[in-house]
Amino acid sequence: MKFKFKDTSLNVETGKNNPGAKGYIFFIHGFTGSAKDWDEIIPIINKDFSCAAIDVIGHGSSGSPDNLSYYKIASIIEQINFIISRFTDEQVILAGYSMGGRIALNFAITNPDKVRALILESSSAGIEEVNLRHARIASDEKLIDLIEENPIDKFVDYWMNIDLFASQRNLPSDTLKKIREIKLKNNKTGLVNSLRGFGAGAMKPLHNELKNFRQKTLLITGELDKKYCMLNSEMIKLFPSAKHFIIKNAGHNAHLEQPSKYADLINTFLSEF
Repeated sequence: MKFKFKDTSLNVETGKNNPGAKGYIFFIHGFTGSAKDWDEIIPIINKDFSCAAIDVIGHGSSGSPDNLSYYKIASIIEQINFIISRFTDEQVILAGYSMGGRIALNFAITNPDKVRALILESSSAGIEEVNLRHARIASDEKLIDLIEENPIDKFVDYWMNIDLFASQRNLPSDTLKKIREIKLKNNKTGLVNSLRGFGAGAMKPLHNELKNFRQKTLLITGELDKKYCMLNSEMIKLFPSAKHFIIKNAGHNAHLEQPSKYADLINTFLSEF
């Protein structure tokens, strides 16, 4: 389902829309992903909730404009708000993975009155240390060079084989093929602008803002992803009402590697509403 947003478009995949349901959950994918990343998850989420998955600007079937302003967090928040308003005027639950988690967190901090609860998988509140933030920006610029200088398939193959996703190499070959096909549908302009506009280094750290977000929050990490397990074990202390669960035998993308365990955690969380 495509919506015109200014001079570009935003795509949303609707998995379940239940009249009289308990509310909406909007799923937001990570860098190089798309709404299709949630195809295995949405069918096993509590049927009392309506679900939709968003193609972030520059990804999937959403537009990939040249204008960098669309990829800045202020515009992305406006885009998420625009999409939500097309479905409901009630508070929603946001579930984001990695980059999508950072988007969900930024939206929730900026619009707490519009968010009923937050689910963050393998996400962070940004990079506090200035030198580390600058180092991440420099690293992303090298990644941008790689994207610009190579065909999209070469970049996707490189990206799928970085250490962060090492545990995914144990997935069935047909699953890996599907993931690759989803990523190949992205284009270089969208990916480059996503890194420049809202890479982890470009994001304003939100650690000092978390204490003000009082809605229920669920943090999920995979046990094989040591970095994000550590980050989330610290981040949970900053939220007034948060729980952190670690999924065994999963890495950075826990919902891909252990979909049933991921859905079980979410459904248990949803039972509180």
